[in-house]
Amino acid sequence: MIPQIGFVELLVLGVIALIVVGPKDLPAMLRKLGAMTGRAKAMAAEFRGAFDDMGREVELDELRKEIATIKNSNPIGDIQQELGDVERDIDASGRE
Repeated sequence: MIPQIGFVELLVLGVIALIVVGPKDLPAMLRKLGAMTGRAKAMAAEFRGAFDDMGREVELDELRKEIATIKNSNPIGDIQQELGDVERDIDASGRE
């Protein structure tokens, strides 16, 4: 879990950075830090997008399988066969 950083903590970090880096180099360091943060966010978004794409592909594959199952099933033919079986049973019992 990421710890929460308040205003006081940020102020202390800023003062320490000002003392360690110096006022002349601080803006350049902050620009570099911002660029690195931007790259990290872009990489995270790309990673998340790849997982979303994989999830969509899996869902599409499942839908394709369901559609193929529906296309291959023939409920009318199944009903006709059942009715034919019942008709044969009735004919067979009527002959006895």
